[in-house]
Amino acid sequence: MKETKYETKQLGLPYPKNDAYGALSMPIYHALAYEFDTAEEMEAAFCGYTTEHTYSRVTNPTVQYFEERVKVATGAHGVTALNSGMAAISNTFFTLAWSGSNLVTSRHLFGNTYSFFVNTLNAFGVEVRFCDLTNMDEVANCIDDNTCALFTEVITNPQMEVVDLIKLADVAHNRNVPLVADTTIVPFCAFQAADFGIDIDVISSSKYISGGATSLGGLIIDYGNFDWSHSPRLKSFTDSSLSAFHFKLRKEIHRNLGAYMTPEVAYKQSLGLETLQIRYDRQAANCKALAEKIQAMQDVVSVNYPGLPGNPFYEVSKRQFGANPGAMMTFDLDSKERCYNFLNRLKLIHRATNLFDNRTLIIHPASTIYGTFTPEQRAAMDIYDTTLRLSVGLEGVDDLMNDICQALAM
Repeated sequence: MKETKYETKQLGLPYPKNDAYGALSMPIYHALAYEFDTAEEMEAAFCGYTTEHTYSRVTNPTVQYFEERVKVATGAHGVTALNSGMAAISNTFFTLAWSGSNLVTSRHLFGNTYSFFVNTLNAFGVEVRFCDLTNMDEVANCIDDNTCALFTEVITNPQMEVVDLIKLADVAHNRNVPLVADTTIVPFCAFQAADFGIDIDVISSSKYISGGATSLGGLIIDYGNFDWSHSPRLKSFTDSSLSAFHFKLRKEIHRNLGAYMTPEVAYKQSLGLETLQIRYDRQAANCKALAEKIQAMQDVVSVNYPGLPGNPFYEVSKRQFGANPGAMMTFDLDSKERCYNFLNRLKLIHRATNLFDNRTLIIHPASTIYGTFTPEQRAAMDIYDTTLRLSVGLEGVDDLMNDICQALAM
């Protein structure tokens, strides 16, 4: 029997319980609390002996259905939906880390991820060890018995670096350390993270999944492949039928931090899942076509998109993500002033943050996302005043190109 297509899986997943009115789309359950027929049933639900809902900070029918749709799409062991991508990252590391532990990662990180590691986690006694994740010897030398995780972005934002995930996973697993990855840049309809050794996947579902910037959300995906008996933090939970990570996350961390996704967002993002494949294919193809055209322009100093032949990460990107690795690219002009003039002349492309809206968005990372960082921090992270980040939407490529051409003609 042929494998079921992504869209068919999404559209065919039944509800856990029949809707009283036969609704074709999962209803939004605004309920905060849920009534039980007996004290015994209430006890069983609160103690985790049944899967009945008790309180919507912990579980909710609409959010649970969204989580199940993500499980079907990814083949995951467990999925937790939260209210932002940063909530997914923070909940993950409050589950994994302990005072005296360390995490190994790169300086090539999204600004708030870097800040969370360096400022927030560090205040709780977690050391952050930065290294070049393309150098496996350097990575291995940073890992020790107190390393709680190795963390990477599969395509870094905005440096566009692509690490060899299989090699990185081998280094981590040889030292009994989980590989945690932010895969937001390439969605799971096009990239199966578990096939490349990723143990825990964190995603900003505000991006592709939301269906065009409709809502704010995040996902933690546990593929259930890591042996958590090697984790000082989680080894006492390995007797659970759930993975120790998922058990600790669901029974303690996410409940105590209170960042669970709302039912309204889950409803919107469930609809986004249904059109994810078709939107991603169009956006990624648009991005590659634009990158090829912009690369040929004399006024552009350089273009950075891993899907272009000649890019230093072209081969590893093609192995991992196929011909069109995501819908984000960067390009450089010759000065910050030229970048600002270009931005101010755009008529179709929107000057706004966020990624993978249906609209094409552009931003100057150094003065926005990294605007409060010191010059020394930006230099260490390879954030340059001459770089513009473009998130490509669903508009016609020729229309976008015409806007870029007129904005550069100055």
